[in-house]
Amino acid sequence: MIDSVITNAKVRTMDAEHPEAQAVAISGNRIAAVGSNKEILELADHQTRQIDASNCLVLPGFNDAHLHFLDGGFELSCMDFKNAQSTEEFSECIRRYAEKIPRGRWIIGSGWDEERWPGNALPSRKLIEDLTRDAPMLLYRVDGHAALTNNAALKLAGVSRETKDPPGGSIVRDPKTGEATGVLKDAAIGLVRGVMPSPSFEEKSRAAIDASKHAASLGVTSVQDMSANDDVGLYRLLLERGEVRTRIYAARPLTRWQSLANGGGRAEGAGDMLRTGGLKAFSDGSLGSATALFFDPYQDEPGSCGLYTDEMYPEGAMLRRILDADRAGLHVMIHAIGDKANSEVLGFFEEVAKTNGPRDRRFRIEHAQHLRPRDIGRFSRAGVIASVQPCHCTADGCWAEKRIGAERCKTTYAFRSLIDAGTMLALGTDWPVAPLDPLQNIMAAVTRDTLDGKHPDGWVAEQKISVEEAVRAYTLGAAYAEFTDDVKGSITRGKLADLVILDRDIFTIPASEIAKTRVRMTIVDGQVVYQNG
Repeated sequence: MIDSVITNAKVRTMDAEHPEAQAVAISGNRIAAVGSNKEILELADHQTRQIDASNCLVLPGFNDAHLHFLDGGFELSCMDFKNAQSTEEFSECIRRYAEKIPRGRWIIGSGWDEERWPGNALPSRKLIEDLTRDAPMLLYRVDGHAALTNNAALKLAGVSRETKDPPGGSIVRDPKTGEATGVLKDAAIGLVRGVMPSPSFEEKSRAAIDASKHAASLGVTSVQDMSANDDVGLYRLLLERGEVRTRIYAARPLTRWQSLANGGGRAEGAGDMLRTGGLKAFSDGSLGSATALFFDPYQDEPGSCGLYTDEMYPEGAMLRRILDADRAGLHVMIHAIGDKANSEVLGFFEEVAKTNGPRDRRFRIEHAQHLRPRDIGRFSRAGVIASVQPCHCTADGCWAEKRIGAERCKTTYAFRSLIDAGTMLALGTDWPVAPLDPLQNIMAAVTRDTLDGKHPDGWVAEQKISVEEAVRAYTLGAAYAEFTDDVKGSITRGKLADLVILDRDIFTIPASEIAKTRVRMTIVDGQVVYQNG
């Protein structure tokens, strides 16, 4: 029985054998047929729902290969500083928020970016101390690798002038007094995060439901949650109830590989909606927080090459974990930003494959932002997937050369070079670090136009990719990166019925117009989960 048909469409299937079509038939939660209007309408009967696409574009549902699902859901209702263009605007946002909440409640927010402010100086707790009264505060930088706290939070965490930097972290201090300025980097954030109250089950549930609704409105039908941790049970329950309508690949920390080793599978109940088996680790920090690890020093901080994370200590610990997790048949993905971090993680993966022997392991480097030319070919030779976020490129391009110089930036976000070398790309956003909108992300990959408008022809323009390549990386590439390319990622008979209908053809309009495209309909598991118009 055919439950639904989509007709009068421009279907881009991402299936190499049948790349284009006019119509799609859906039976249950599967694609039953793909073909012409005539062929598909012949399969319908009086009970079949007919969806007229009105010559709009139909694509496989977008699969965000790297995000933080609950964090994104929480941020939808928290303070967001991404639009703050100065320390004054930043402070005013905090003042208004602090006045609304009950006295003493934690003030949480994210998105500040000193690179967008005059002077580009890191904020200080003195900037906001009088505004927050006695409320402890934790405000994340846009990349999540630095955070601003106030005196109340530092006292709760026991952070004083005498507190030493934790391994893989840095407490930013006043050079004259040695006092903490309130900015914590990477592992040092954990000093304050460790004394924060945990959100309730109800609060987490609401965040997950909000995140799923937001994803549906943007055509995102699958997500790969890099920080699922112990929230897998919550996801399972909400998916089984039908309150969350997004497919989730849930990654846990690599440090907890043993807890997954006995289970070994990539299914976690809730049918095809929830899968596990992925393990995430961090090798370094971020470029914006000057904690990404490079071979050569930062231009604007010549005394620093960045930081290893605490997971890289003691020496050899990361490699041992990857070896053990891989031997247990689990899926390893490592965050690496700087060129030294990427080179070392590639080395780990190469050694593990040699030691543990051949198998379909699909190692991933998350971000893979800054690469030495000599390391680009190593991805494809080792079968390592580059899980990348083009939207970061348009932000970093405003100031990256100040950090690392023009020469190193030539192979920054090296999408073109990676594809040409035979590397599989998987696209994501790192939401809530960047917006979840796939159309913004695709436009970033295709144009490389920076947020400040100073690179109209594209920042490092030789690394642009085509719309076709970007969409493929957002669908089939992302599915491959989570071992599901056999059941999703293309509009192919027998695959899961996850589709999105867009109001314009992003393959033919000017690239600069792609982000203006809107979602008309999102279908997950054969059911319409979002409709606009």
